[in-house]
Amino acid sequence: MQNKGLIKFFAILFALVSIYQLSFTFVANSVKSEAKAFAGDNPDKELKYLDSIGKEKVLNLGFTDFTYNEVKNKQLNKGLDLEGGINVILQISIKDVLKGLANNSKNPVFNKSLADASANLEGNKTYLNKFFEAFEANSKGTTKLASPDIFANRSLQGEGGVDFQMSDAQVQKVIKRKVDESVESAFKVLRERIDKFGVTQPNIQKLGETGRILVELPGAKDVDRIKKLLGGKAQLEFWETYKIEEIGNFLVSANEALKKTEVKKTETKAVAKDSLNALLTDAKDSLDTKKGNNPLFDKMIVQGGGPVLGYFAPKDTAAVNDYLKRPEIRVLLAADQHYAKFVWSKPTTIKDPKAKDVKTAADLEVVELYALKGNRDNNPAMSGGVVTDAKDTFDQMGKPAVSMQMNSQGAKVWEELTGRAFSQKSYIAIVLDDIVYSAPGVTSGPIAGGRSEITGSFDVAETKDLANVLNAGKLPASADIIQSTVVGPSLGQAAIDAGTISSVLGFLLVCVWMVFYYGKAGWYANLALLLNLLFLFGIMASFGFVLTLPGIAGIVLTLGTAVDANIIIYERAKEELREGKSLSEAVAASYGWHGAMRSIIDANVTHVLTGAILFIFGTGPIKGFALTLLIGIVTSLFTSIFIARIFIDRNIAGKGDLTFSTNITKNWFTNFHFDFIKIKKFTYIFSSIVVVVSLISIFFVNGLDEGVDFVGGRTFQVKFVDATTVSDELSTAFGTPVEAKILGDDDQLKITTKYKIKEDGVAIDEEVNQKLYKSLQKYFPNTTYDKFTNSYNGKTVGVLQASKVGASISEDIKTNSYWAVLGAMAVIFIYLMISFRKWQYSLGAIAAVAHDVIFVLGIYSLCYKFMPFHMEMDQHFIAAILTVIGYSMNDTVIVFDRVREFIIGNRKGSFEDIVNASINTTLSRTLNTSLMMIIVLLTMFIFGGESIRGFIFAMLIGIIVGTYSSLFIATPVLVDTISSDEKHTIEDKHNKA
Repeated sequence: MQNKGLIKFFAILFALVSIYQLSFTFVANSVKSEAKAFAGDNPDKELKYLDSIGKEKVLNLGFTDFTYNEVKNKQLNKGLDLEGGINVILQISIKDVLKGLANNSKNPVFNKSLADASANLEGNKTYLNKFFEAFEANSKGTTKLASPDIFANRSLQGEGGVDFQMSDAQVQKVIKRKVDESVESAFKVLRERIDKFGVTQPNIQKLGETGRILVELPGAKDVDRIKKLLGGKAQLEFWETYKIEEIGNFLVSANEALKKTEVKKTETKAVAKDSLNALLTDAKDSLDTKKGNNPLFDKMIVQGGGPVLGYFAPKDTAAVNDYLKRPEIRVLLAADQHYAKFVWSKPTTIKDPKAKDVKTAADLEVVELYALKGNRDNNPAMSGGVVTDAKDTFDQMGKPAVSMQMNSQGAKVWEELTGRAFSQKSYIAIVLDDIVYSAPGVTSGPIAGGRSEITGSFDVAETKDLANVLNAGKLPASADIIQSTVVGPSLGQAAIDAGTISSVLGFLLVCVWMVFYYGKAGWYANLALLLNLLFLFGIMASFGFVLTLPGIAGIVLTLGTAVDANIIIYERAKEELREGKSLSEAVAASYGWHGAMRSIIDANVTHVLTGAILFIFGTGPIKGFALTLLIGIVTSLFTSIFIARIFIDRNIAGKGDLTFSTNITKNWFTNFHFDFIKIKKFTYIFSSIVVVVSLISIFFVNGLDEGVDFVGGRTFQVKFVDATTVSDELSTAFGTPVEAKILGDDDQLKITTKYKIKEDGVAIDEEVNQKLYKSLQKYFPNTTYDKFTNSYNGKTVGVLQASKVGASISEDIKTNSYWAVLGAMAVIFIYLMISFRKWQYSLGAIAAVAHDVIFVLGIYSLCYKFMPFHMEMDQHFIAAILTVIGYSMNDTVIVFDRVREFIIGNRKGSFEDIVNASINTTLSRTLNTSLMMIIVLLTMFIFGGESIRGFIFAMLIGIIVGTYSSLFIATPVLVDTISSDEKHTIEDKHNKA
């Protein structure tokens, strides 16, 4: 081997760099262990301890030293599935951005196009492009985007804006740029909010041009608080309100009108329209107050006063909203109240006998109803954009509040507004994201100077977050959480333990087999494998890559692929030795291009192609899996080809006693002569039956168990003290089917629901969490909502992991998955056709791959209903399919490469004889490489943890089937598609020779 000294230099250099980079991880973990021991099970105490030593020196390398904060920033990053925390994908509402750019245009074509774009959104189609398509279809050339009532408005005119003469294509370019600017603005606002939140090593990034933003918060535990922080638009507004005496008559009239549609005629009696107080009298002899007679007031728990129209249960807000939005109800408003806007407060509790639970006497949670003084354009009296500074503080009563300072323009408007409220004895509602936080009156005259205060039923954390979002600024459009994953720290530790066990066992099993089968050469391969793992982790630490649980699966798979090249080289060397070459000649030949190198390169290129496609189309943990797989391929090739060669060359220069086998295995698979092509009819029939049965099951009988990644929904991994089947109870509570399955241990359930998955918003997420908690509360009698929902160290009951996939992103995931599989097959087809220069090789390989994919899909379709582990179609499954494609190609390429070698050489016999000889002479390679993969996959299946068991099972089945198809499908298809003339030409050439 030439340049041996240079390779040694680089190997030593890479090893030292890897050890240097990984030293930060070892030290950081050591400090964390000390902090955990110091704090016991108190996570707050642990965090304070780590904060206190942040600037202390914890690593001294002699020539330099590092503080804990520096070490922590250089450690190998763990994904949320290992570290615990929250992962969120936010969708910036492009619809809101377009409305804002068009100044809330009332143009019917514009608004219909907005609605059509929402209704017809497809996977991997951006909302903006769908809007442009819908506008073109709806306008039919009669309305232009540059119309003055759409985008050629005053705010968009000027340099770089829109003018009346522009074509639609020109306007589209401007709007795309403006939308990108809005998303960038949202990105900056969210980054500022997160930076002030205080999470360690947050990650926030834009996802292409989709208007989506990824936010990862390792170690974050307060789920609802963080979702409010991220999803809150922070649109602060100041509204004048109606008093109850001003709007009361409307409420009475609305109640009377609703009786015609909401109450049975036999129950209805006339009600005098005198006053709200008269209607709500407690007179027991009046039938007017009988439950069911008054649709609106029956839902009112307590009558309001001042700006509060009444107190209602949170569950009744949707029904009341529906009542108050009906056209036949709104026409009952007085002429000067026509634009009244009805909104709610935050949930709170009040001291009133009527607002107590009749069984427990506990205070009920209620929300307040307000009527704001709106106008034709639905604009508030003053916008929150005038706020220049906000701080969390305490009011005169010592309760948490937020103080605000306004700019000069805002101060002037605020003085006028408070002056009017003082003279009219009215109220000003402070509204954030359409929720009333307080509605104070003004008792001491106009407020000058622009300083004010928001009070309400806050806790300290809420005032800190509110001040944070007000200072960071409002988002240019709503940011809806379309995908989220919450992982508790205890579950993350369990994943680390499972990954460590499976990795160590997989490594040991591979090492034992290599020594058993190849003797001393196996030891050399194992040393190269150990160095390979060091390089792999060193590269990940150096570049700040994130290690995830599927990433650990990728590393364990690397153990199998790392020895793959060694196996191919060793088997080739054994062949060269049997032909009478010396050890040095055999090694040189096996490492040559016409020896093992061509097969190794072809096989690994197909791996790289499928890994790259997986990285491009995957998200989150799947990207982590693809990344470790790709890095592992590169490091494996380096160590297998160069490092193991150094050990082999040293042996040749010294004892020269290598045989690449042991006394037990030296004659395995030698002189093996089986006619694989002869039985192709039987294998065709068997495979055809399997394919047909699989397709029937997939499309007509069982279908596939599509996970929330593909159809949208929410999943919760819930730990019970005493596990009980709760599917029926939850289905009743949610009013829609809820699936509950045992996950691994009997005291753990995986709960899946599609409840309101097409609706976005933090309020919906919190509603689902509340429903889940209340439905399961009897199983957790001593657990509060916060402890049930949020994460903390040592958690033994409640939600350990939660995820949500919105309907829009699930369509994208499904579309990406289809394209990933089809793209991988197409790319491999093209590569093999270029490499082998005949399309028949590509067709044989793709036929085998298609067979494998259908086979795995069929197994999942036939078995998912009764298998003791989950077999869902999700991103992990698609990753498994793509991995199967790559490894199926590996075996096929080894055989095809030998076919090509024999055709170029002087092998005698018919074309079928040449193909048979190719299969038989490479059988030891095929079975050994497959066996290595099966060993590590089986180890991971048993010890790798419940969350990836279905993912590993798909690969395990795929590798087994892939080995079969490379022998019994790919090569027969090659034989059957090569023309008779070409076969005769090959046979004539070889037999004459």
